[in-house]
Amino acid sequence: MILKPIGIIHSPFKEKKDSPHQGRYGVETSEIEVFEEYSEALDGIDRYNHLIILYWLDKAERNLLKVIPVGKSKKRGVFSTRAPSRPNPIAFSLVDLLEVNENKLTVKGLEALDSSFLVDIKPYWKDIDSIE
Repeated sequence: MILKPIGIIHSPFKEKKDSPHQGRYGVETSEIEVFEEYSEALDGIDRYNHLIILYWLDKAERNLLKVIPVGKSKKRGVFSTRAPSRPNPIAFSLVDLLEVNENKLTVKGLEALDSSFLVDIKPYWKDIDSIE
């Protein structure tokens, strides 16, 4: 398997303790910089209000199979949680797209740490039939 970053995330969260538990409810904005070689893939992205952002949690532990979720007291399997620690630390956030400026997207609702690698972007809409 080959996984190649397509961009980098610039966020206000420098350390794990600064990042919100659920970015969706945060008010902070972040900038997603798509590498130039992939900028053509952004054509049409401005049609959407919401995006699913997939990114790599490079500071997460990869050897934990059970964790205690935030606010809970009992361990559960990582696949039943959104914990960053997991065998393949891929995360996703549903964000509000605020602005598109060439290869840079300004978004709200992202909980990624600053300098996290962008893995993919997918449009999100409530009713799939209403867009096309």
